[in-house]
This record gives sequence, C-alpha cells and structure tokens, in this order.
Amino acid sequence: MSSIVERFRNGLWRDNPGLVQLLGLCPLLAVTSTFINGLGLGIATLCVLVVSNGLVSATRRWIRTEIRIPIYVLIIASLVTCAELIFKAWFPALDRSLGIFIPLIVTNCAIVARAEIYASRNPVGSSIIDGLVMGTGFALLLMALGAFRQLVSMVWLLALLPPGAFFSLALAIAAKNAIDGKRRAKRHDALQRPSRVTNR
Repeated sequence: MSSIVERFRNGLWRDNPGLVQLLGLCPLLAVTSTFINGLGLGIATLCVLVVSNGLVSATRRWIRTEIRIPIYVLIIASLVTCAELIFKAWFPALDRSLGIFIPLIVTNCAIVARAEIYASRNPVGSSIIDGLVMGTGFALLLMALGAFRQLVSMVWLLALLPPGAFFSLALAIAAKNAIDGKRRAKRHDALQRPSRVTNR
C-alpha cells in the first residue's frame, strides 16, 4: 500500500510527465485554454496510457526488439482511434473543441516513453499502475492549467493565447521548484539541529 502511495506521489509531483519531464507539451499548451478542454484530453490521455501500458507489458515477450517502437505506436494508435470514436459519438461538442489534438495523442511522448521505459520491462499489474499514476499526473496538470488560464482570461485575455500557455506552464514549474526548494531547506535544517545540540 505504501509503495502505491509513493508511486502516486511520483506521478503527481516528483516525476509528473508534463511538469517535470516536460513531455507532451504540444497538447498541454495548445488545449488548456479551458478547464473542460483540459479535462477531456486529460481523461482520454489517461485511459490510453493505462491500457497501452497494460497491452505493451502483456505482449512484451513476443515483441522483437528491432520493431518494438512501431509496435508500441500501433497499439497506441488503435487505442486513440477508439477514444476518438467515443468522443465523436458521445461528446461531439468536446470533440469539435479538441479537434486534431485527440488523434495527436498517438504522438504524445509521455505515452511512448512510459511504454518503452516501464511497461516493456515490468509485469502487467505494475505497468497498469504506472500508467494510472503518470496519466493522472498529466491529466491533473492539464485541468489545472486550463482552469488557471480560463480564470486569468477574465482580466487578461492574453492568457487564452499561446503566450499565455507558455506563461502559465512557466508559473507552474516555478511554483513547483519553489515548493521543492522550501521542503529541501526544511529537511536540511531538521538534519542540522541534532548536530547543533550535540556540539553544545
């Protein structure tokens, strides 16, 4: 249980695909003009990442090393096609709003990277959990940026334009780095206190 919690911490914060690894920036910056857009693409990416990780892990013993990347892309493309058809059938307005960025999930580096780095080397259950935690981290970042840009656009219309996307992501990265810096400083101070007491 503790290991699963630790993996969620990594996916949401320490190794967030968009915030730390800076993967999948094209949809991250282009789609997050509203919270709903971020939610829609985030859920689609999360589902594709979870299922693709599971399938890659389940078939890894039969995939030849020389053709592994094309096979991963084929698996991801099949899942993205299913996701696109679901959006067209049940969420047509959101499908029109997201446009080309649903099919472009196929080229999302975060999904291919998790297939190559983790799913191709680990059991199915562990790979599904990895897809879940990394996908959740990416989806939450999409939603947070979408909500932030939507709110800021009420007083600053530039937030909805591409420069606003870069500015919002830069603020998110800066905030994360500042929080991590404060935590490291607190841990350093806590480690220094016993030595100070001993010296006295």
